[in-house]
Amino acid sequence: MSHTSAAEAAAAPRLRYAATADGLRLAVREHGDPAAPTLLCVHGYPDDSSVWDGVAARLADRYHVVAYDVRGAGASTAPRHRSGYALDRLADDMARVARAASPGGPVHLLAHDWGSIAAWHAVTDERHAPAFASYTSISGPCLDHAALWLRSRLRPSPRALRAFADQAVRSGYIAFFHLPVLPELAWLTGAGGAVLGALDRIGRPPAGSPPPRRALRDHLNGLGLYRENFRPRLRAPAERRTAVPVQVLLPADEVFMTEGAQTAAARWTEDFRAVPVEGGHWMPRSRPGAVAERVDAFVRGLGAAGPR
Repeated sequence: MSHTSAAEAAAAPRLRYAATADGLRLAVREHGDPAAPTLLCVHGYPDDSSVWDGVAARLADRYHVVAYDVRGAGASTAPRHRSGYALDRLADDMARVARAASPGGPVHLLAHDWGSIAAWHAVTDERHAPAFASYTSISGPCLDHAALWLRSRLRPSPRALRAFADQAVRSGYIAFFHLPVLPELAWLTGAGGAVLGALDRIGRPPAGSPPPRRALRDHLNGLGLYRENFRPRLRAPAERRTAVPVQVLLPADEVFMTEGAQTAAARWTEDFRAVPVEGGHWMPRSRPGAVAERVDAFVRGLGAAGPR
C-alpha cells in the first residue's frame, strides 16, 4: 500500500478490494494518510460501510480510516452457502483487511451491530488478536459472552429474571429471522423496511442526519448471519478472553441490547471500559461526532495517537 501526498489524503476515499480465504472480494474504502494510525471500521446489518462516512470525515485528518463492506453487503461478493457467514469467516476477513491496511503494526478497531459481534470474535481469537491495538464496540456483544450472561440470569431471583426477560423481548426479532420464508417476505414487501425506518428514528437523531444506504440484497444476504451463528453459540458458549483494550459505547436509547448484555464482556476482558453516550442504535450514522470523539479519546488515552 503506497503512501499518498497530503492533497491526495484529503481527496475522496480510495477504493480497493481485498481477497478472503474462500475467494470472495471485499470492497475496502480508505480515508486519510496511510502513515497515520489506522482505524478499521466494521458495519453491521443491514448496512454497508457508508454508515461510517460521518465518522471518517471527522477523523481522517489524524487517522488512516479504513471501512469495508462485509461479505454479502455493499459492493462485496457473497458466499454461495450459509456457512460462509460463520463467525470464524467474518473474523478472518477482519484480520486480513487489518493486516493489509496496516502491515507495519496493529490497527484500532471500531465496530457496530453485527460488525461488533464479529469483532468480538476476532479480538478473542489468539490468531487474530495481535492485529488489533484497541477495540471500540457499539451495540453488538460477543455472542458467547451474551449467552453465558443470559444463562447466569436464569436463577430464582426477581432481578435476574427481569433482566433475562428484558433482553429476551428485545431479541425477539432474532427468532423471527430464523423462520423460513417470512423474513424474506418482510423485506421484499417493504414491511420490514417500514419497521426498520421507525427504529432508525429512536434516539432523537439530529436534524440533517443522512438517510441510511441499504439495498435489498444486503437485507436478504445478512439473514445468513443470524441463521448460521446464533444456535451454536447459545447451545455451547465458550469463555472467550482478550487482552486487547476494549471500550463499549452504551447508547442511551439502544433498543436491541440491555446494558447488562453489553457489559457482560467485562468478566473476560483485561482492560474494559463502558461509556454511556447519547443516541440510539444507529448512532454511527446519526451521531458520528460523538462516536469520533469517544474513539479518539480512547486511542489517545492508550498513548497510541498523538497530534498531527
